[in-house]
Amino acid sequence: MAPKGRPKKHRSRKLYVTAVLIVIAVGAGVYVLYGRGQNASVQPVILYVNQGNGVVNGTNFGTMISYAGSRGFNTVFFQAYRQGSLLFTPSQLTSFVNESHTAGLKIFFALYITNSSQTLPASVYSLGEDGISLDMSALPVASQQALLSNLQGSYRGKSAVTTTDMSSPLRPDLLILETYGPSLQQYIKPGIIASVGVFTTTSLHDYESQVSYALQNSDGVMVFDYAGMLKSGY
Repeated sequence: MAPKGRPKKHRSRKLYVTAVLIVIAVGAGVYVLYGRGQNASVQPVILYVNQGNGVVNGTNFGTMISYAGSRGFNTVFFQAYRQGSLLFTPSQLTSFVNESHTAGLKIFFALYITNSSQTLPASVYSLGEDGISLDMSALPVASQQALLSNLQGSYRGKSAVTTTDMSSPLRPDLLILETYGPSLQQYIKPGIIASVGVFTTTSLHDYESQVSYALQNSDGVMVFDYAGMLKSGY
């Protein structure tokens, strides 16, 4: 016969082991989502670089890439075209592609288009990038459809669209809804990539909570933007 109290001791030990395993599992999950230096998630975890909020060029591109990789991002949407102007030469963009790939990150060139008269810069289509993202919410839907069709008909890489239209009819490879703030979380669902706007967050904990919700309830997350991350100290 076991001495009195032994079963209780065994139960306590089992509870302790279970608690330790739960802590390890939770910690591992957090590390995958936000893990410093690791990009293990198969979902796109995208950092958007908006040149209008903070310029990233040859002098600080490496710093941005190191920042992205150390915070669990596996993809960068790098704004290379803005309001009708290509911001970099093909050789500069090729260098950015090589630097991103060396760091284990994918890179999409983001084209910020604000007027239907602005044409797609076909010169960036064969520089080794992983995709092209169209940022064109200011245009009528018909113009957006025409530009996406143009891209898909002449570009062999992945196509992406970032949009503020929660019911967008566009069908790129990656459809990113700009679900900035709690009021738009109702539009986060499988089949799209959700977004987190740093400007809508109140703390690092709030930011991480919004990213976690996006990853758990959609096909990935895009964070807007790098300059905002730096300003907030995240």
